[in-house]
Amino acid sequence: IRRMADGEVPCKASAESEQSDTTCPIVQYVVLRRDLGEALDWPLGSVVAQGCHAATAAMWLSRDDPVTQEYTSPENLDHMHKVVLEVKGEPQLKTLAAKLEEAGIAHKLWIEQPENYPTCLATKPYRKDDVAQHFKKCQLSKSKISR
Repeated sequence: IRRMADGEVPCKASAESEQSDTTCPIVQYVVLRRDLGEALDWPLGSVVAQGCHAATAAMWLSRDDPVTQEYTSPENLDHMHKVVLEVKGEPQLKTLAAKLEEAGIAHKLWIEQPENYPTCLATKPYRKDDVAQHFKKCQLSKSKISR
């Protein structure tokens, strides 16, 4: 995870252009439920798998999108950026998914089967400045790996 240095200015999409500034990094947001590991005692691997499912599905569903194609191009495969965030639980995840839907932000809400409940979501790859404002209420996922 890259943090901005003191005084560093985030990239901004050009208001005059229909396209975002190509110097702005492409990111994919993955939002996990914190309660899966804490209250429901899921193993770390299971929680990570949920994020992987959602991220893979979101990229597949947006495979024809030019930003997704740039993100997954051979020259960018070793330079992907993911932002892994967390919300408290299922109600917060559903609320976030609804807000993203309302804003037209393409994402995949992963529904674990056969339990049929939402575990995480992932956006398609976007220019950071095109979507960052939608995740201001989410926290970076900082759970520790215990031994």
